[in-house]
Amino acid sequence: MRIPGRIAATLLACFALVTGSAQAAPAAPDLNDPRMKDIAMQIVASAENSTLNWRGRFGYIEDINDKRGYTAGIIGFCSGTGDMLDLVELYKKRKPGNVLEKYLPALRKVNGTPSHEGLDPSYTKDWQTAAKDAAFKAAQESERDRVYFNPAVSQAKKDGLSRALGQFIYYDAIVMHGDGWGSPDFTHIRNRALSNAKPPSQGGNETTWLNAFLDARVWAMKQEPAHSNTSRVDTAQRVFLKNGNLDLKTPLKWKVYGDSYEIR
Repeated sequence: MRIPGRIAATLLACFALVTGSAQAAPAAPDLNDPRMKDIAMQIVASAENSTLNWRGRFGYIEDINDKRGYTAGIIGFCSGTGDMLDLVELYKKRKPGNVLEKYLPALRKVNGTPSHEGLDPSYTKDWQTAAKDAAFKAAQESERDRVYFNPAVSQAKKDGLSRALGQFIYYDAIVMHGDGWGSPDFTHIRNRALSNAKPPSQGGNETTWLNAFLDARVWAMKQEPAHSNTSRVDTAQRVFLKNGNLDLKTPLKWKVYGDSYEIR
């Protein structure tokens, strides 16, 4: 008996579902996807530098009076927290004799303090000169990944956060607060959240856990006067979470410090 094409197609689809041969829809990309990583960098840059053009911030450097000395580069490397020292050491390793190498003794001395001793008056100018060098730009991206991006995404996955928003929320937290710096750092924030909710890896609901983490993050931000404006959480990450956009699908619209941003 000849079966009409439309009926045959329906029967085949049903058979595929029954036998499990139908292909599942592909999972949304996580933060390691190049496009998603770029989106993450744009959102961070909106809060750190009031721009989406994060690639234009390799030469950024200033003291924002947060007791961490100079803050600089695409992710806010600080002279007082060790990550700037590690960056300049990597730059020396990759390109000996570079313009920043002579500041390594001073960077070692001021590490852990807000001091500029041995850096002023020429360090900021030399940083901006180095930022024109492709080797220094590559070093900044390498250290961003080693110190911030990779640990954040790795911990997010351990906590059962396989989707981009949760991974980004961890990433933004570790960018601002670091880890291993002492309270309130990333680990302290996560431990505080654990007192109120469970991550998906422990059977918790993803949205509930992320709200608890953001509550702890806001608390941590308010402990530091330089970071007490919580709009990067309230009018950005909370907005994505409230909208159920766990995959950070574009278009994205948010505000930071009252300024509006959009990624199409």
